[in-house]
Amino acid sequence: MPSTLTAPGTAPVAERPAHRDPNVLRWLAAYTSSMIGDSVYYIALSWAAVQSGSPSQAGAVMAVSALPRALLMLGGGVIADRLGPRRVVIGSDAVRCAAVLAAAALLFLTTPGLWPLAALALVFGTVDAVFMPAVGALPARVTTRGQLARVQGMRGLGIRFASVVGAPLGGLAVAAGGAAAAFGLAGLLIAVSLPLLISVRVRELPADDTPAAGRGTAWRDLTAGLGHIRRHRVLAPLILAIALGDLGFVGPLNVGLTLLADERGWGASGMGWVLAGFGVGAGAVSLLLTVRGRLPRAGQVAGCAILAGSCAIGALAFVPGVAAAVGVALLIGLLAGLSGAMCGALLQTQTDAAYLGRVTAVSGLVSLGFAPLSMPLSAAAIGLWGTGPVFVASAAVCGLGGVIALSVPGLRRAELPK
Repeated sequence: MPSTLTAPGTAPVAERPAHRDPNVLRWLAAYTSSMIGDSVYYIALSWAAVQSGSPSQAGAVMAVSALPRALLMLGGGVIADRLGPRRVVIGSDAVRCAAVLAAAALLFLTTPGLWPLAALALVFGTVDAVFMPAVGALPARVTTRGQLARVQGMRGLGIRFASVVGAPLGGLAVAAGGAAAAFGLAGLLIAVSLPLLISVRVRELPADDTPAAGRGTAWRDLTAGLGHIRRHRVLAPLILAIALGDLGFVGPLNVGLTLLADERGWGASGMGWVLAGFGVGAGAVSLLLTVRGRLPRAGQVAGCAILAGSCAIGALAFVPGVAAAVGVALLIGLLAGLSGAMCGALLQTQTDAAYLGRVTAVSGLVSLGFAPLSMPLSAAAIGLWGTGPVFVASAAVCGLGGVIALSVPGLRRAELPK
């Protein structure tokens, strides 16, 4: 891959650390603004749905976007590789911005009921199926391979910042002007990302890679992407490790933690402290990678972090009180943040550039499509057997991902570029 960035009418620029590169910083600002807008949007949607219907109807509206996102994400990866991730991200953000602002105007003028909200959720989920693979493929186009681990850390900081800032902003907007104001704020935040993305310079693909997408039908492109993963000595076990790690992680750290806090009498505040511990741990790792830029033995580090994190997940169900639970959650955040960043960086650096959208789509599908299925299963299992056995079983599934990462030589020996 070339070591320069190109744009019409500009000369190549030398490589520099990602956290000091204005091009990367513009991308990070656009990404963070869009993520904050997402957070505000979901608060606005949930509030408007609760106000327009029953709790079960509101839950159905919130779930509407998940189906098209899961069904269409692989196709979204093909589109990202065919059209280029930057173009797809700009177009997706423009559609999302227009849809959210239209919802704000509709709520301001009338009381539309649940169906327009469900339609908005459906549009958002459909666009997300294209947006998410393109977002995952874009970092490799805005920096060099040697800076991708640092960019993963910066992206993690952006996600943490968006989660901390987005919820209070959404709540304040709802309190000040209702769901219409919150939708309007979400649309404006997403709109901020558009001029920033337009100004971002992107890397050109190597000449040998550019024909990899777009030579035949979309189905051929998709099967070619899946074949690229299946034949790759690092990507195939890496995707499997990510799938198992997320499958064992999502249930306990979402619905499982809520039920654990209720069972132990920690209350909402106690659960909030535990979640804060997790967020601080994950944020600390993102900051470390942003500053350091690279860790040696990336495959081995990822496997060990998944394995150790699974042990911490299992231990969370047996801690004596809130303070101990916060400490364990901090450790889980550190280990999950480390393994996630290493897996993400390896995914970016091991994938041929022309396949990044499709590979990112597969990774996103196993994380955001399959892993959430563990939440209702975890809740049902906890109702039958209690928190302890279910947390231990989930930890075993998560730990299996670490075992695979450490037992497959190609993945265990994988390194990030210097």
